[in-house]
Amino acid sequence: MAKRNTLFIRIVEGKNLPIKDITGSSDPYCIVRIDNEAIIRTATIWKTLSPFWGEEYNVHLPPSFHTISFHVLDEDSLSRDDVIGKVSINKEALAAKPQGLDGWVNLTEIDPDEEVQGEIHLQISVLGDVPRILRCQVLEARDLAKKDRNGASDPFVRVRYNGKTHESAVVKKSCYPRWNESFEFELDDAPLDTPLSVEVWDWDLVSKNDFLGKVLFNIHRLQSAHQEEGWFRLVPDKPKHSQHEGTLGSLRLQLRLRDETVLPSGHYQPLTELLCQSVGPHLNGNWPDLIMLIDETTTAESRQEVATNLVKLFLGQGLAKEFLDVLFKLELDKTSEPNTLFRSNSLASKSMESFLKVAGMQYLHRLLGPLINRIFEEKKYVELDPNKVELKEAGCTGLHRVHTEAEVIQQSTSLLQSYLSELLHAIVQSASYCPVALCQAFQQLYQCVNKRFPEPEYRKVKFIAVTSFLCLRFISPAIMSPKLFHLREKHADARTSRTLLLLAKAIQTIGNLDTLTCCSKEPWMGPLQPAIQLGITQLKDFISRLVSCDNSEDLGLQQRMSLQCGSMEKEGFILLHKTKDKSMLMTSPFKKYYVTLSKDTLSYARTQHSKKSSFISLPRIRAVEKVEEKSFGSANVMQIISSRDNGLVETLYLDCKSVNELNQWLSALRKACSHNTDTMSSYHPGIYKGDRWSCCHQKDKADPGCDKTKHGVTLQEWYDPLDPDLESQLIYRHLIGVRQAMRKKYQEMIKPEEEDDRETLEGEKKLDGVTRLFSVLQDLQNSHTAVEEEERLKNRNFLLELQT
Repeated sequence: MAKRNTLFIRIVEGKNLPIKDITGSSDPYCIVRIDNEAIIRTATIWKTLSPFWGEEYNVHLPPSFHTISFHVLDEDSLSRDDVIGKVSINKEALAAKPQGLDGWVNLTEIDPDEEVQGEIHLQISVLGDVPRILRCQVLEARDLAKKDRNGASDPFVRVRYNGKTHESAVVKKSCYPRWNESFEFELDDAPLDTPLSVEVWDWDLVSKNDFLGKVLFNIHRLQSAHQEEGWFRLVPDKPKHSQHEGTLGSLRLQLRLRDETVLPSGHYQPLTELLCQSVGPHLNGNWPDLIMLIDETTTAESRQEVATNLVKLFLGQGLAKEFLDVLFKLELDKTSEPNTLFRSNSLASKSMESFLKVAGMQYLHRLLGPLINRIFEEKKYVELDPNKVELKEAGCTGLHRVHTEAEVIQQSTSLLQSYLSELLHAIVQSASYCPVALCQAFQQLYQCVNKRFPEPEYRKVKFIAVTSFLCLRFISPAIMSPKLFHLREKHADARTSRTLLLLAKAIQTIGNLDTLTCCSKEPWMGPLQPAIQLGITQLKDFISRLVSCDNSEDLGLQQRMSLQCGSMEKEGFILLHKTKDKSMLMTSPFKKYYVTLSKDTLSYARTQHSKKSSFISLPRIRAVEKVEEKSFGSANVMQIISSRDNGLVETLYLDCKSVNELNQWLSALRKACSHNTDTMSSYHPGIYKGDRWSCCHQKDKADPGCDKTKHGVTLQEWYDPLDPDLESQLIYRHLIGVRQAMRKKYQEMIKPEEEDDRETLEGEKKLDGVTRLFSVLQDLQNSHTAVEEEERLKNRNFLLELQT
């Protein structure tokens, strides 16, 4: 059994942002923080007060997280980025709306006194009878906010009770201070409701001290327990009323928190077997099947999520082709007009779209990567619409003569023809390396449509059915938004975006197999008509080759999927430094290496194809954590702590280019090492330099650590391996929610005259399949109830032990 918190984040757009640049605009971007730890940075949208991001993320979190916040900043190339505002949402608000949050939220001013983080370790006890003494022992703190320019703070503790105040010593340049000081107060002359306040402050020599957070204790409750010890989360002071309420703009966000209890695999086996049987060969009868019931009862709001979960489950079982085949036939049975085929957001359309993204992302990267990189690097001005041509953007031809409109359109046509020719050539050549899973799905789709619409006047429909997914729902969206398909790290600027849009329009027209409609709606696309017409011929030939591929050498879909979308591989050049027993005395210890994460090892070499390389066995990795910014002067350094054969520990430091690259490597390594047994519970976020740790100033190099490890925070990536148990749990949760609707729909789908025919073998199988589904769902519900009751008993016994 495993507890899994998954937070879906979609940062849609912003509006009415304040002006931060002298140009009368801003260059906004978002930083997403979980409990003040930056995990995501969106792309910068240049020169706008109403940015559109449209970026989606899934973050796996530990159950102990408290708050998610979105900080909006204005990027400046010459000075420090300007802060615009933030949105903070706590875990309780997310949990209160299981369907998710979707809407506009006003940005608020960032108050330094509210930007607190970290925990403090205290021991509070009541001593003696007459007089009674309240003793507060301040031990240490961890992960405090950084308030000084050196990337640290100078913290001290202020303890208040009944009008009396004590202060601890100041620990210089540390966010992980250790005090080990005790303070005492008399209890007898204090009112019962007087709280004990423990505040943490950053000491400043010149300016006023900065607030780092506080903890309040109810002494009346403490007197019955006599002692309380533990780590306590620092909280901000009472929030102040913002003077800029509503004037900083707003963000449109979509958030959904899922708290899943995943049972052992055996509990999901009956459900998985039943769903696999539902896509078997027994569907030729008249009785309704499970997939049809799921299709009929899934709402538009949940269709995308359900489709993705079903696709992943059947991919893991090697039955993706059979599942899609069932959906294709259901869609075709409901379609009478070929022109509307797969145009709606049905379960079939959403499932095929999800299938392409899960099984075909590596194929897409190989197909589009070179062309997208070329367009980004060239940054040519391209425009075909005479109403949008800007001669100043086009530049000069020579002797400072400005281009004419006709010349701009002619050059743009030549560029687009070049891009389109390269793209079509890549598509045609991709028939040799297109994943077998995709070939099989397109082949099945082509044959089903051809069988449903065999008439000569519909001879193009089978091609359009394939291109509607391949071109309109896969290739074209990736061209328009390369960042959303992980083809680029940043969004395109305005000039490049226009080029990508025009190219996407061209490939959409080719995918529709119709040049006349496009030219009638947008006549300025006419110069591309010869290239588009040639592209239609090439695309039809490509599809004919794709759907006639020989599957005789079938390796098994599950094995192929493990190679195509579950390899857990990550690679790239990165700055790296390795330390064993020596202290870090060098000013610039990092060197450029090519790092590769494979199934069993993390290897690194000076070049990509170097024969000489070093490696770390993944089972030997004990922790993968971030490093304090002050250690190397960079906020994007991580450390990999592993054990050697002689039992000693070595640390590998990686300096990443951005916060996104940092968290991608952290997530990939943490997921690859998720089953390691010899992991560390604490670590040092600093480095051992000179004769002490830079984070907590401890001199013992073997000190176990001053901060807890964060194994649970990971980002979900497209290349993650399939997780059958999690997908089964998500499907169960959906089916249990629509169980009553499925019962009702099932009764409506059974014809009265067929009820007397249930004794037939096929009828028994069909009826048994549906009734078995409800029985399996009830068994799973009982298992979850038993687990929840067991958890309650454990928590109750734990509380009783504490009281004892």
